[in-house]
Amino acid sequence: MIRIKQLVIFVLPLFCVTAMAQLKQFTLDDLLSGGKTYESMQAENLHTAWWGNQLVKTEEKECALHLKNGEWKDLFNLSEVNAVLKAEGIEELKSLKNTKFPEAEQPLAYLSCKNAKVLFNWKIKKLEWKSLLPEGLSWEDWNSVSRSLAYNRENNLYVLTADGKEHAVSEDGSREMVYGQSVHRDEFGINKGTFWSPDGRRLCFYKMDQSMVSDYPLVDISTRIATEVPIKYPMAGEKSHRVSMGVFNPETNKTVWLQTGDNTDQYYTGITWSPDSRKIFLYNLNRDQNDLRLWQFDAQTGQKEKELYEETHPKYVQPEHGLTFLPWDTDKFIYWSEKDGFAHLYLYSLKAGKTVRKITDNRCGVVVELLGLNKNTKSAIISCTGLSPIQHNLFSVAVEKDKILYLDAGKGVHEGNLTSDGSMLLDKWTSPEVPRKIDLIQTNTSRSKNLLTTQNPWKNYNIPEISSGTLKAADGQTDLYYRLVKPTNFDPHKKYPAIVYVYGGPHTRLVEASFGYMYRGWEIYMAQKGYVVFVLDNRGSNERGLNFENVTFRHLGTEEMKDQMKGVDFLKSLSYVDASRLGVHGWSFGGFMTVNLMLTYPDVFKCGVAGGPVIDWSYYEVMYGERYMDTPQTNPEGYQENNLKLRAGNLKGRLLVIFGYNDPVCVPQHTLSFIRACETAGTHPDLLTYPGDEHNMQGADRIHLHEHITRYFEDFLK
Repeated sequence: MIRIKQLVIFVLPLFCVTAMAQLKQFTLDDLLSGGKTYESMQAENLHTAWWGNQLVKTEEKECALHLKNGEWKDLFNLSEVNAVLKAEGIEELKSLKNTKFPEAEQPLAYLSCKNAKVLFNWKIKKLEWKSLLPEGLSWEDWNSVSRSLAYNRENNLYVLTADGKEHAVSEDGSREMVYGQSVHRDEFGINKGTFWSPDGRRLCFYKMDQSMVSDYPLVDISTRIATEVPIKYPMAGEKSHRVSMGVFNPETNKTVWLQTGDNTDQYYTGITWSPDSRKIFLYNLNRDQNDLRLWQFDAQTGQKEKELYEETHPKYVQPEHGLTFLPWDTDKFIYWSEKDGFAHLYLYSLKAGKTVRKITDNRCGVVVELLGLNKNTKSAIISCTGLSPIQHNLFSVAVEKDKILYLDAGKGVHEGNLTSDGSMLLDKWTSPEVPRKIDLIQTNTSRSKNLLTTQNPWKNYNIPEISSGTLKAADGQTDLYYRLVKPTNFDPHKKYPAIVYVYGGPHTRLVEASFGYMYRGWEIYMAQKGYVVFVLDNRGSNERGLNFENVTFRHLGTEEMKDQMKGVDFLKSLSYVDASRLGVHGWSFGGFMTVNLMLTYPDVFKCGVAGGPVIDWSYYEVMYGERYMDTPQTNPEGYQENNLKLRAGNLKGRLLVIFGYNDPVCVPQHTLSFIRACETAGTHPDLLTYPGDEHNMQGADRIHLHEHITRYFEDFLK
């Protein structure tokens, strides 16, 4: 991987200050999602969708086609659509931003209305097709080929075919038996429970039997007498649910089941149909998550035909992506693996029955996303960290030979949206000094055309200096990236209180080369109030390779804290930081880290705010918890090492613990058991809860939350 070798400090001057006294001050409503003025403070954007290889702007009131001369040609508007919908007895739309264009050669817009799905023909201003929906749907999955719709209702799965006929795939759905929904608590890249065949004629779906999983007793306090609203929550080391996969055929109204064998303590992900809709492929992962198998099934009979691939690791394997078949050679598909230590793409041949080559290499760093394939150049279009560990750049990589084409500007964080044939790429990107740019790129030549370059929406506000650099981890070798936000109107001769904002867990990073180095709005607010804010991505966090992440295996929190304390040492070395006024704040895994740091280094941190924290990993869910910690039965030392209840007596500084009273992720038992342990130990944390909220606070509650966090630091740190 290409890495930055030396310590470099990048300073972000968001704009030139010429009349500081005249510049505006931020409010939390300006800086936080859910705030009343938040949207008006965001950089200008374009909402778009591809119509074949043509780009369409999908704004609230109208849709317009991008022309070669750079102009936009109106296609249709919201008033025209709603006039047609009203005449058909369909509830009107409020916005066209989510419009899709499923057929490249036809002037058809797919619109998802509250009570119907329709195809609107904008040339003749009529509906080409409509399907009225029943009430109470919790999930929808539409297939553009067959125009069939799969959906959930009260834990049962249904298919509504294009002729308007509803087919009940299941009838015994319940809290214990769930059909067509995401399983394994959204781990392993799973975010849905239905998978249409390419021809749209059959539907593969998950069935989850969780009758053996214990209920966790959440409570709804909004009723006259508080009501139990239990959830199924499989804790580490306890019984987990069983998952199976069915294939439903609306033409026969029958389901066949994939013959996976005993589904006890097995995970299934990466469900992929073959291009001819005859085969289904999926990954099977054992409960210990160290043995991964790729299986092939006959979609018509459900019979398992062969095992194509096996991957093992002494710690864990973490599949998050399905297969991608080559459109120019359907014998071959692309799969993901970290078997060389970094996420890369590999080419597999069904005919040869083996992996034929590694597509990406160390020039690509970590592959972040496979955007699609260019059929003409036979290349994979990817997002990766090849130019910098804190960037996402877009590459075109030849699938069957050694050739790489760099597609973007070479700096910043890029998000690509590719046409179906891979010839054109919409690139939305940002860099430390650029709020947003949107470019249109030809993937065979990398030629680009700028569609939008935004101005800084904060140009009239007093903005602090934000910088980024690297320091060495506790191992003395690994570079860690940080973000440093100085107080507004910074005076190097003053001493300022400092807050460490922390996450530190797997699959997340907090520092990247986007605008403001991925700043959080609350950091700007606190800088405005005279605080230094420091953020460090420790070992165990994301997009630096498997060894960087799994150094924390079986003892979550230990190595992470060592690295965070290296960041604290760096803070203390700054002449303008008051080492006697250090605070720490984080949410979820960051809440766990906050409490852990306060208890492990009680003389370092004067004040902390922990949100939605894990306190005892034995209270956390099976899939995530056992991947990184194994089970409490097989790793009792690791679970005890960072069971924060056992160190409740170490608390010296002021600590506020916050949780959503109906949190289904870090369940309330974490926080409540810690408070009880502190009471027993004679220490005095503070507590705040949000009844009715889950793991994160949204809307007005989010503003209230950060007002309260700010007040806490103002009261006890400043």
